[in-house]
Amino acid sequence: MPVIEEPFEKVFAKDRAQKAEIMKRQMDLLLERYDLAKHVSAEVTMSGGKPLPVGPTARLKGITWDQLSSTTPQEIKEKGTFPYLPLPHPNHPVGGMIFPQMQIELLPRLERFDLDFDLPEHFLPEFPPAIFLTTHKEAGDVSQGKVITIDNFYDVFNGILNPKQLEGLRLLVTQFPQQQFNATADRKTTLPSIGVTCFDCHVNGHSSGAIHLVGDIRPQANRNRIETPTLRGVNIQRLFGSQRALKTVEDFTEFEQRAAYFDGDHLTAAKKGVNPLERGSQVHFMSEFQSILDFPPAPKLDIYGRLDPKKATESELRGEVLFFGKAKCGSCHSAPYYTDNLMHDLQVERFYASRVINGQFIRPEGAMKTFPLRGIKDTPPYLHDGRLLTLEDVVEFFNLVLQTRLNAGEKKDIVAFLRQL
Repeated sequence: MPVIEEPFEKVFAKDRAQKAEIMKRQMDLLLERYDLAKHVSAEVTMSGGKPLPVGPTARLKGITWDQLSSTTPQEIKEKGTFPYLPLPHPNHPVGGMIFPQMQIELLPRLERFDLDFDLPEHFLPEFPPAIFLTTHKEAGDVSQGKVITIDNFYDVFNGILNPKQLEGLRLLVTQFPQQQFNATADRKTTLPSIGVTCFDCHVNGHSSGAIHLVGDIRPQANRNRIETPTLRGVNIQRLFGSQRALKTVEDFTEFEQRAAYFDGDHLTAAKKGVNPLERGSQVHFMSEFQSILDFPPAPKLDIYGRLDPKKATESELRGEVLFFGKAKCGSCHSAPYYTDNLMHDLQVERFYASRVINGQFIRPEGAMKTFPLRGIKDTPPYLHDGRLLTLEDVVEFFNLVLQTRLNAGEKKDIVAFLRQL
């Protein structure tokens, strides 16, 4: 059957006309929920030197954190005081990949004409991020301070990678058509696009904080915003995708190309130009490179992933005791990599009533993967949809959800510990 669609000029004009209103609605929601002012640590930085954002940023409604943590989930639900509701996509009915402005300035091909990225840059990972390899721990950051692209990957990595890994990296920085970045009339780029690369979202094998919607949930309103996770340490993981529970990095690599790029719609993929990769060579080569991406150095941890008492501060040591004790973090995030490679349902819906917010149906979210916490300071914002902007917000969120009733000093100590992982 012939495909009947609106001309690109009409799509472009309509989307451009609606952009300001859509972004204002999203920013109004963010400002209602968060203090977005720039507050950063003068003591702790990410691996490349970017100051760490400091919180908590959530705006409370006529209640203190101590009072909130002493309130039952049912009371919080009835009063509507839960500060960490799921975060919708800026235009949830449309969705699609959106990249931060700092990345668009370097790679203009990633700009959409219909939407802008919504979170301020100080809440995002440093750009460009460092690259650490399990095969060259002695080398530290091997990125040379560059964003790795098709233009420079060979010069940077020739002699460091074997031929299979180098070919896998080439594929990871090669553009392939994607739902919003392609040559069709319903694209979201001004000019026809060759597509995006794996390392556009997973910059340097890490993340720029770029967002998308998960491909495995329907209807559209029920889909979750997904903040791009880092690929550092995939060699120790056994589940991939925050909720999809893919079993190998090869499955993840193939799934992203075949389905996630096109919102889980294989018919649209065929129309827009999906490029199925050959499993035995191309997917394998890409996976082999991903599997040598290492966590950043953690000089205060011993070989068991625990703090060395001779190097850690008193606050960090207290935080470690709390992490594995009262705070219950270690129940899922076990050393040395701080994951149990399982899925857990936090039942966060105990704290809020289901409803539609900016096009997303806020509903029970089910089980989510336990992400590794090694290198956690390098990966803000947190949780699968990025609703937790700082490590302080992470601690407040889990203090509520797990009902551990930590005091202010205990929360501060746990953050101090997390910064050393």
